[in-house]
Amino acid sequence: MLSLERVNVHVDAMHVLRDVTFGVEPGSTVALIGRNGAGKTTTLRSVMGLIAKSTGTISFAGTDLDDVPPHRRPALGIGFAPEDRRLFSSFNVEENILLSARVARTDGAEMAANLERVYETVPELKELRHRPAGSVSGGQGKMVALGRALMIGTRLVLLDEPFQGLAPALARRYGDALRRLRERERELSLVITESNPALLAGLADTTFLIERGEVAPAETVSDHAG
Repeated sequence: MLSLERVNVHVDAMHVLRDVTFGVEPGSTVALIGRNGAGKTTTLRSVMGLIAKSTGTISFAGTDLDDVPPHRRPALGIGFAPEDRRLFSSFNVEENILLSARVARTDGAEMAANLERVYETVPELKELRHRPAGSVSGGQGKMVALGRALMIGTRLVLLDEPFQGLAPALARRYGDALRRLRERERELSLVITESNPALLAGLADTTFLIERGEVAPAETVSDHAG
């Protein structure tokens, strides 16, 4: 599904990613674990084309993403929820959720079906849908960002530090939403970055460790639920 092969990224004079190589199979959940500054966010941003790689290959479903400009990658079925949420405070929650599909020019019927999918996966978003996005809590904003990623992410969803800053109760609800998603959509792939591996216990099929821009060999997690 997703493959990174010897990907290097330089930012100014800093070598941020060093020969990053790993793959994500259809229907699998991959955890990318590392401390702050290890290269987790840069890896996801490279997949989305939001930061240029220096060398290496990133492919999705057999397509070299070098051939797909960044603004067209979501239309391949890739959703991305950044760490900082990036909500538009002047829009309500539902308008923020729909934004990714509108940018990708999703047709009306598909958009309606995907919105229902979002609300079934994260029911509390339906209750918040008319609230101004600027009035929701930081944790609720993470949920909105998940919903927006799911609007377009029908094949692959990238979640950058989704549990960061969440209160325990909200973290449990977020984890429950991901488990519902896994149970309902067996072919959907997830890549989740996190600094605390305990937060992804029971969610990930495979864990990769990233340190100073280098990815360690995969560790298969045997107690994956679902």
